[in-house]
Amino acid sequence: MEERKWFKEMSMYQIWPRSFKDGNGDGIGDLKGVMSKLDYIKSLGVDAIWFSPLYVSPQADYGYDIADYCDINPEYGTLDEFKEVLKAAHERGMKVIMDLVINHTSDQHEWFKKSVKREEPFTDFYIWRDGKGKNGKKPPNNWMSTFPGSAWEYVPERGQYYLHLYAKEQPDLNHDNPTVREYIKKVMRFWLDMGVDGFREDVITQISKAEGLPNGFPLMPASRGMEHYNNGPHIHEYLKEYRQVLKDYDAFQVGEAPLLTPEKALTYVEGDDKELDMCIGFQHMEADCILIGWVKTPFSLKKLKKVYDKWQTMLYHKGWNANYLENHDQPRTISRYGSEKYRVESGKALAIMYSFLSGTQFVYQGQEIGMTCPYFDKYPEGTDPWAQFEDVSTFCVRDLMRKFGFSQKHILKVAHTAARDCARTPVQWTAGENAGFSEAKPWYAVNPNYTEVNVEAAEKDEGSLLHFYRKVIALRKQYKDAAVYGRFELHLKNDPHLFVYDKIADDGSKLTVVLNVSDKAVPCKKFAKYIPEGAQEILSVYDNASFAAVTKPYEGKVYYTPTK
Repeated sequence: MEERKWFKEMSMYQIWPRSFKDGNGDGIGDLKGVMSKLDYIKSLGVDAIWFSPLYVSPQADYGYDIADYCDINPEYGTLDEFKEVLKAAHERGMKVIMDLVINHTSDQHEWFKKSVKREEPFTDFYIWRDGKGKNGKKPPNNWMSTFPGSAWEYVPERGQYYLHLYAKEQPDLNHDNPTVREYIKKVMRFWLDMGVDGFREDVITQISKAEGLPNGFPLMPASRGMEHYNNGPHIHEYLKEYRQVLKDYDAFQVGEAPLLTPEKALTYVEGDDKELDMCIGFQHMEADCILIGWVKTPFSLKKLKKVYDKWQTMLYHKGWNANYLENHDQPRTISRYGSEKYRVESGKALAIMYSFLSGTQFVYQGQEIGMTCPYFDKYPEGTDPWAQFEDVSTFCVRDLMRKFGFSQKHILKVAHTAARDCARTPVQWTAGENAGFSEAKPWYAVNPNYTEVNVEAAEKDEGSLLHFYRKVIALRKQYKDAAVYGRFELHLKNDPHLFVYDKIADDGSKLTVVLNVSDKAVPCKKFAKYIPEGAQEILSVYDNASFAAVTKPYEGKVYYTPTK
């Protein structure tokens, strides 16, 4: 029997604070805005909030470049305001999870500034190396940053290069240094003592680098060297050390893990001495691309089902899944896996698809109303199309694609469902000015479809995706024996349009999910035998409608069969 834990049954709502809600009228989302929407968040039925970084930051990577781990960025508010939000969330029965970014800091962090000057104990807080070649002018190795370009930056004041696996403003911490690890544990305890309930840990599987920092495989155009720092030699040792802090507080821990397979995930999440409660992987987000979202392929439901089948099966009774479709790094799923033409219907089908899988459910801000990706290739004639982007990785990938000969037209078209900017447009609250996000001009452009797609309109429409998410989240809890803890059994593995699966509880009761994840008419006889006789329909994409001879676009249902 699957061990039952509070975090397994959670539905968690992710807030990317800059774009959630502006509460002080400066065009930037903030803690006052969050406070004003806590009752709305609670109304979804979620059990926790995950905050993307709120810390002091120069915003080179919008908060993932931290200059002070123990204070709030002034644009978002104050530490006292955070404490008020924390208290108010707890009073509403919601836990609060903070983003912990410890692979790197900002180059504006005091630790880094002192490391540049070789001030103890910070001299070796970061990964410094002498250059190679004549006069040491060449980087220490051939590693490439995830934001394409060299992973090394030279600092004349120190006379050495520092490693940055991401933007040059994000120097990597040296976790091989025990003092670094002690400082990180102090940061963790700072927030846990305040009452925070756990952490989502950014690219946590990259904190250990191979001894000697050898050259990476030369043909990798980006992230060259990853084989030497992803799941590095001391990763389990260091994570066990950090895990002990969490154990002292019975706190929750989910780690982001690039290029993760279920086999590798089990090395982190299996057993009594596990290092993480679950991992955030990416394989299920590659059903319309190759490894990274900018290398596009047609959406493949078969590819997606294969990934889900493997993760659900391999982690059953061994580990735990983190189930999501959108976050601050993933463009809106309706524009990728669904259909903007059938926005509500495909949004409902996708909500069903992942919500009844075993694992903790994550919902990203705006996902519940069906926000879509903006069209970056539709810009006013005579203007600079790149002026509409804000994300550092977008510009890095653009420059790399230009080197490979791609045209501006192609890059802009791909950006529609590849750029991280897609996930970061302001939440659309109303059809009023600035989508009700702010009284001032928002820091980033609002998607023009806000007059149709917004919370206010969705609240008034009983058939909206918003109300549907509330039903889904409630049913996931009501039928948790099957939905959360049940065994996954996939049917019609090779069908390109149908996603049909059972979730079977230990007592034999089960949920049966039947979905047409396409705009095609699919003969119902293809899946009819998988609907148990006497099963109770508990949820449907199309209300008050039975399956006909063929399905409607994105038609889907969930059935419950009690124990015989």
